[in-house]
Amino acid sequence: MENKKIVNILEKVANQKFAWAQYDIGLLYLHGKGVKQNYFKAVKWFKKAANQGYAPAENNLGIAYYYGHGVKQNYFKAVKWHKKAANQRYVRAQYSLGLMYYNGKGVKQDYFKAVKWLKKAANQGYAPAENNLGIAYYYGHGVKQNYFKAVKWFKKAANQGKASAQYNLGIIYKDGLGVKQDYFKAVKWFRKAVNQKSILAEYNLGLLYFYGTGVEQNYFKAVKWFRKAATRGYAIAQYDLGLLYLHGKGVKQNYFKAAKWYKKAADQGFANIKSNLELEYKINLSVKQNYLKAMKWYKKAIVQRYTNA
Repeated sequence: MENKKIVNILEKVANQKFAWAQYDIGLLYLHGKGVKQNYFKAVKWFKKAANQGYAPAENNLGIAYYYGHGVKQNYFKAVKWHKKAANQRYVRAQYSLGLMYYNGKGVKQDYFKAVKWLKKAANQGYAPAENNLGIAYYYGHGVKQNYFKAVKWFKKAANQGKASAQYNLGIIYKDGLGVKQDYFKAVKWFRKAVNQKSILAEYNLGLLYFYGTGVEQNYFKAVKWFRKAATRGYAIAQYDLGLLYLHGKGVKQNYFKAAKWYKKAADQGFANIKSNLELEYKINLSVKQNYLKAMKWYKKAIVQRYTNA
């Protein structure tokens, strides 16, 4: 009842053309707080506020058009509204506009313009933009490739708790790009990222335990981290977990479980399964049907032109 009163009061204010109130009503409908979630009504109120030049509403209207929430999906209109908000220095819109130029959605792909907008957002301390600017420097997209600057921007975002930036820093230290190679620091940043459920960091932490780089070699912990990533559907982790079951490293050797994880990886098109047909020759006759399944996966690999079988 209390929420209903708040909504009613807010609607009265919004109907007096106060943009901030129109925007807030839009948020309530967007998230279903105090009202039944309704994207169409959310868009209605965002449009009212956006037409008064209210930057947060312009940005949210851009998001609505990007995802097709309450309106027909339209990347061109998403760009239009993000630009309006970005030109008012609204940081989230600057970031979104940078991504649209980076990916070529609603505009012609243009890394230079992407970097321009990402820099504007990053210079306001917006962690997602800092991370993506680091990626631009890492790959040399829209800027001259520069690992040192990539590290600089990854660190800024990572220190704000951005998981993908923490993972990226782990990779940077693991490979020694822009910094002195340091497996211990790689482990440090991967750990921070896995604490935020980064699936890529889980897999890479497993690799470090498997090879004993930056940590004491420990197959049991390698299995632990591979399993976390594999359970969440990461195909390479599923494949590597199958390998560990095949060879009995960190787990009791188990051909059935090896086949299970191989199949999960193969079902995602991970065709390296072909390289491990040895598995099926080691399984006893009572499970020879697994051999037939393996041959099926192997044929899929051939079709995908993996020719090194």
